[in-house]
Amino acid sequence: MSVPLLSPEKPAFAVPEGNLVPVSDHLGRLLAIPPSRMFLINKSLKVFQEKQPGVPVFDASQGDGGSSLPGVPEALLDRAFELQKQHGTAYDMPFGTEAYRKSVAEAYWKLAPDTGWGPANVIGTQGGRDGLQKAYQAMLALGHGRQGDVVVVSRVPWISYNWGPYGIGANVMWAPGRAEEGWAYSEEGLRACVTEAAAQGRKVAGLVITSPDNPTGQTLTLARQIELARAALEAGVAFVLFDWMYHAVGDGEPYDVNVLLRAFEPALRKRLMVLDGITKSLGGSNIRNCHLLADAEVVKTIVAQASHTVIPSFFSLAVAMAAYEKGFAAASAPIAGPTRASRAWLREFLKAQGLTHIIGQGYYAFIKVAEVLKARGWADSEPMGQHLAENHGVAVVPGAFFSPYGAEWIRFSYATPPERTQGAAERLVAALKSLQS
Repeated sequence: MSVPLLSPEKPAFAVPEGNLVPVSDHLGRLLAIPPSRMFLINKSLKVFQEKQPGVPVFDASQGDGGSSLPGVPEALLDRAFELQKQHGTAYDMPFGTEAYRKSVAEAYWKLAPDTGWGPANVIGTQGGRDGLQKAYQAMLALGHGRQGDVVVVSRVPWISYNWGPYGIGANVMWAPGRAEEGWAYSEEGLRACVTEAAAQGRKVAGLVITSPDNPTGQTLTLARQIELARAALEAGVAFVLFDWMYHAVGDGEPYDVNVLLRAFEPALRKRLMVLDGITKSLGGSNIRNCHLLADAEVVKTIVAQASHTVIPSFFSLAVAMAAYEKGFAAASAPIAGPTRASRAWLREFLKAQGLTHIIGQGYYAFIKVAEVLKARGWADSEPMGQHLAENHGVAVVPGAFFSPYGAEWIRFSYATPPERTQGAAERLVAALKSLQS
């Protein structure tokens, strides 16, 4: 970068005139970004406890394996602390450390040489939200080079998918999808998003494919994800991000990233990103470790920007390295085991109760409560969340928090030991029946 030297008495911009950010008043016209209410819904349980002291309460609202399940085992924390002591407390690189990159690439993903991806394709992030923000910024900058372009998400997305992109200059578009199909993407729907964006003078900078899904639990096979990603890329979507945060707690094998990479020729492979980490599968919510996999040139851009923003803490990297060193299946067993057992029980229970629901993999079941809402005269599920917690001692997340298309649904977290899941589900069903009587 070369900036002409001016008199030190004269104000000077830090970049050349042709690179200045254009003036726009759009920031003053943006919708105010609301705080997430998901962190508050379980606080209503205190009202129930005051009313009925000693009666058990059930928090089925949050997917926090570090709270509802044992969290990161002490032995891994001890090993991470040893790594921290050996490493010291000096600055690391914006991507983390070379040892972390190697651990993610070789011990966790086992990236195959024929994919062309390795440690240089890894960037450590300070949790999932940090990883997503870095991905969105790269999508905008390297996709079509414009703010105001589009990030496509599902019809009922995780609430931070709505607001994370918006906060850094992307417009979020909900893809077409039907409730009876779990709001799953279709090739036609993705092409329609590109067409709709173009009609408004916009392009699609990125598509987020999350599986297992939050909030619905909808789960796609890897083959289906590949089909959707290819359709999106061929339609003109700049990048596809695969959010696989929950895949290691499913009933089957985790997704194989080598299969994903081999499914795309090198030119399209450059336009893929994968997000994963330990916040869910290791119960490390407050450890704040995730990572992005991306094309090496994309990673370089992210790393350059991260050197001025958020650099991941070494201890968060060390916890992940300790888990990968142990073998991740064994390290995550205290989280994955109870979650799988709860899922199996809940799947049969919801079926027996005749409740319309989605329960794929991951941490959540999405349950339709339209008849109860109608009986109570509630416009959507928002008041139900507070009512269930305060009057019945069970906390869930209203589907209305995610989007208007989830208005008749609630999210139930089964990331708890089976006996807690059973207690919460039975309390929920009893409450729903009482609300209809």
